[in-house]
Amino acid sequence: MNDTIFAVSSGAPPAAIAILRLSGAGAFDAVRQLAGDIPKPRIAALRALHDPANGELLDRALILIFPGPASATGEDLAELHLHGGRAVVRAVEASLAALPGLRAAEPGEFTRRALANGRIDLSEAEGLGDLLMAETEAQRRAAIRSAEGAVRREVEGWTARALMLSAQVEALLDHGDEDDVAAGADPLPAIRMDAAVLGEDIAAIASRPPIDRLRDGLRVVLAGPPNAGKSTLLNALVGRDAAIVSAIAGTTRDRIEAPVVRDGIAYLLTDTAGLNAEPGDAIEEIGIARARDAFETSDIVLWLGDDLPPPHPATLWLHARADEEGRVPNPAALAISAATGSGIDTLWACLATLSRELLPPPDLVALNTRQRDLSLSAATSLAAVRPEQDLLLIAEHLRAALRAFDAITGRAGIEAMLDALFGCFCIGK
Repeated sequence: MNDTIFAVSSGAPPAAIAILRLSGAGAFDAVRQLAGDIPKPRIAALRALHDPANGELLDRALILIFPGPASATGEDLAELHLHGGRAVVRAVEASLAALPGLRAAEPGEFTRRALANGRIDLSEAEGLGDLLMAETEAQRRAAIRSAEGAVRREVEGWTARALMLSAQVEALLDHGDEDDVAAGADPLPAIRMDAAVLGEDIAAIASRPPIDRLRDGLRVVLAGPPNAGKSTLLNALVGRDAAIVSAIAGTTRDRIEAPVVRDGIAYLLTDTAGLNAEPGDAIEEIGIARARDAFETSDIVLWLGDDLPPPHPATLWLHARADEEGRVPNPAALAISAATGSGIDTLWACLATLSRELLPPPDLVALNTRQRDLSLSAATSLAAVRPEQDLLLIAEHLRAALRAFDAITGRAGIEAMLDALFGCFCIGK
């Protein structure tokens, strides 16, 4: 991390303006070599940029500098507000790359340096990543809440409570045999109770629907027997021909996925092979197995069969092809017709109602799956304190909870996860 890095952070050119960021110990010197001097911190100034190698004019740009550690990355950081043409950006980047100690940034490297230098924690970095990918208003609100430190503040509160309990246990371990301690009231029952209450508070937050459902979309699987109208309905819901429609049974052999946003909610609709008790060939058998897998991992099932749907916690039973003559509606099913559009709006309304129960509350802190798993692990460790009699084991349970909190905020054991997280960021972040 000794190199000074640079990248365009304002999106791919061409554009009216291209903001090129530099971060690292050599950022200000690099700007001096291009502009001759640098302005006062946080005050924009117009400068002519010249190639240090031959003095050629590259552009006239606004320059801003932010001395570390009070910068976005915690390092000296500079911004060049260039004209946004591709040739201009390429020329300035080429001049910077020719300077010793400078190189192009890797994906997410600015944010990674901010994390390493304590400007943000891991939960804020994850929130920023979600914000960059947000497509709906609900995704934006949840992501910006995390990026602004909502998860960090929650975990800091948990950590403070656990540290207080841990300090009391360590004091008992170190001084429990001293006369003034031994003569007082036994503090262990209160410690056990407080640990249990903390664990319950954490478990309550971790039990909320994960934020991943907002980001990835609710998984809605269309299931039923062959020729039930699943592919026709999928096309009607997404508004395009995403799946092949045919009267031939078994046309859909594999899962077909189509993302769609409706009323601010992201869905991932999945068409599946017809559930046939007697597959016609090995390929159809594989398709049916994949259909069952999709059914089991779905958030919501749209069941298009005439028989009762298989057990699933969130199922909408549809009487499909209700426009066809001779079709007898089942009173328990929602009558729809993809061909005429009858019942489709009602179906979307039913999906929205189910979705509200499956998505995180809009005004409360929501965790992603990684944070949720670590929180549940901490809650389990804290619950184990209540029945425990051995002080050493109580201390270890509390340490395990604290380690889980550190992993949530990025203080421990997260290098491999960081590579995956920041690899999804754009170059300029």
